Amino acid sequence: MTTNTVPRLHSKKNAFAPLIMDVAVPIGSYYLFKDGLGTSTLTALGLSSVLPAVRTVWSAVRERTVNAFATLILFVNLVGLLLSFVAGDPRLMLAKDSGVSSAIGIGILVSVALGKPMMTAGMRPWIVKGDAQREAAWERLLVGSPAFRRAERVFSVVWGVVLLGECVVRVVGAYTLPVDTMVWLGSVIMAVAMALGFFVGGALAAGPMARMLAAEVQAGARTFTVEAESGETRTAAPAPALAR
Repeated sequence: MTTNTVPRLHSKKNAFAPLIMDVAVPIGSYYLFKDGLGTSTLTALGLSSVLPAVRTVWSAVRERTVNAFATLILFVNLVGLLLSFVAGDPRLMLAKDSGVSSAIGIGILVSVALGKPMMTAGMRPWIVKGDAQREAAWERLLVGSPAFRRAERVFSVVWGVVLLGECVVRVVGAYTLPVDTMVWLGSVIMAVAMALGFFVGGALAAGPMARMLAAEVQAGARTFTVEAESGETRTAAPAPALAR
């Protein structure tokens, strides 16, 4: 039992590292500069854009790939920088806050259209839980299960639509409700949108994917048990357990 502890912890660390580097650090640094150190919004956005910019360029030059999360956060920060020049109208200032949600929502939907659902990076660690068997089962399902791949896309689509919906609601509220009301209501709308994303995404995609993954792990375990009892050795991975 103890021999698997370190590999699992290492797997979880590797799974969460990109999410921390590409999302948590840039967003956290923005609030640190703006609210903690008292810098202007423009300065905070500029400083928090450094890491995504470096990550994007590094991936493009060395790995010859585009780091999706880093590029998205960089794009969001650039949108924020442009919108930061808008001033004078309090309602417009409230409405521009929804620009972040719309930029992320559009980025997520574009990633689905390109066949690389962006929200998978945040969902996968919670489902595979750093377990090697579950990681292997995930890869088998990605190759052999259209239903699994469809659920993966649905999860990102749900979040993309939710974030765009949040943007629309906040813009409408900014121009129809009193400014003092929208100052606090904007945070409530965001919290409701996040809860909706988790609930709907879990019901339509993450939950079914977790069940398919569990079934695939069990099928793999049964296959290897039969092989061990019969004394046979096969190198091929077991076929996905669920009908496609």
